[in-house]
Amino acid sequence: MIEENNGPSRMAARFRGFYPVVIDVETGGFQSATDALLEIAAVTLKFDDEGILSPDRCVSFHVQPFEGANIEQAALDFTGIDPYHPFRDAVTEATALQEIFTMVRKGLKSAGCNRAVVVGHNAHFDHGFLKAAVERTEIKRDPFHPFSSFDTATLSALVFGQTVLAKTCKIAGIEFDTKAAHSAEYDTMKTAELFCAMVNKYKALGGWVDAVDDDEMDFLAAMGGLD
Repeated sequence: MIEENNGPSRMAARFRGFYPVVIDVETGGFQSATDALLEIAAVTLKFDDEGILSPDRCVSFHVQPFEGANIEQAALDFTGIDPYHPFRDAVTEATALQEIFTMVRKGLKSAGCNRAVVVGHNAHFDHGFLKAAVERTEIKRDPFHPFSSFDTATLSALVFGQTVLAKTCKIAGIEFDTKAAHSAEYDTMKTAELFCAMVNKYKALGGWVDAVDDDEMDFLAAMGGLD
């Protein structure tokens, strides 16, 4: 169950009506149109009563390579994934996306936001594979903004002077197990923790207050971002 945590106006106001969802993918290469999507995970976020952002729900899937997908051996060597392992318990791209999108839509409604936005470490890569899978599966109701995303690599360079996820987490005081890395579920959760840490750090420094002016509230309401 997704907790509201006094949050419809808070989440919508903080991110201009967007609902941030952390996404990570593991793939068979770098080309989203031709290379296999092998793992995908998504983490939603929530505010507590003090305005502190934290990870909420997580779903993850091993994904069956789509018919005709290219898989580079170098990519498998890097991630350690065996796409055809008999106990991998993989699902189709359509099943994975439908489960993720169902969770996201529930979160959107609960938070009073009008559109989800991908949060990722080098978000363009993850978003590209997500969009390619949506196109292949012909899913019509994609809750994510078609081109906007929040990139934690860019934010990390600003906040911590570092762009590598493992190194940035270390600087931020977030535990990171390099042996567990390069699984979509683990990397998504660490990216979520990092994004929350940066949002909360900015708030603690006085860069954000839990209030918006009347014009901003009117704008969000007109956009459908507030109940």
